[in-house]
Amino acid sequence: MALRVGINGFGRIGRLVLRAIIESGRTDVEVVGINDLGSVEMNAHLLKYDSVHGTLPTDIDVDKDTIDVGTGPIKVTAERDPANLPWGDLGVDVAFECTGFFVDRESASKHIDAGAGKVLISAPGKEVDMTVVYGVNHDKLEAHHTVVSNASCTTNCLAPVADVLNKTVGIEKGFMTTIHSYTGDQRPLDTLHSDARRARACGVSLIPAGTGAAKAVGLVLPELLGKLDGTAIRVPTPNVSLIDLKFTAGR
Repeated sequence: MALRVGINGFGRIGRLVLRAIIESGRTDVEVVGINDLGSVEMNAHLLKYDSVHGTLPTDIDVDKDTIDVGTGPIKVTAERDPANLPWGDLGVDVAFECTGFFVDRESASKHIDAGAGKVLISAPGKEVDMTVVYGVNHDKLEAHHTVVSNASCTTNCLAPVADVLNKTVGIEKGFMTTIHSYTGDQRPLDTLHSDARRARACGVSLIPAGTGAAKAVGLVLPELLGKLDGTAIRVPTPNVSLIDLKFTAGR
């Protein structure tokens, strides 16, 4: 029986979650609901045509409140409050929280109040049951973990490397710089932003930014808690990031 998934937030991450499921040909995961404040037609268009990954090689049919990618209609809603989502009616096993807003335990739990069995946050979480990087600590997941964070993209990049290094030579302390593609929170042209650096045109600027990704590795690998820190440089690329890690070996 397929795992039934609901996606809250059909932006960069939400769309790529569905795209990955489609392109992998997986039949053990079924997306049954999408919640996003944009129109059904625009969300379908952005799913079909991606400036980085190209055209999705599947037909997409749109009705007034559904999107069909070839596996049956997916219910589309536009609710601001996750507590009002129809996860119970849709039989959602796991809600993917991809808005970037409902990342603490209390707000993410609204998905459970709405009928979802569990919640997976596609960002760093606060007061969650567990922070997971697949391939590093996913084997520690247990049935009673209901609100789980998948950490940040940079933590997913750093944790596997840090895990191998710590097991082989040991890490006493370290500092990471992530050379990071620009994100939707930056401005395409110089204009107002609460952060003066992010107000600069992202396509022509190298922008220093903070990141908690290195410290968050300690949530995934407790033996490295407090040993890593880092910073970020946002660069004019739309996709792919890298990490530069300096560390003191323990042996």
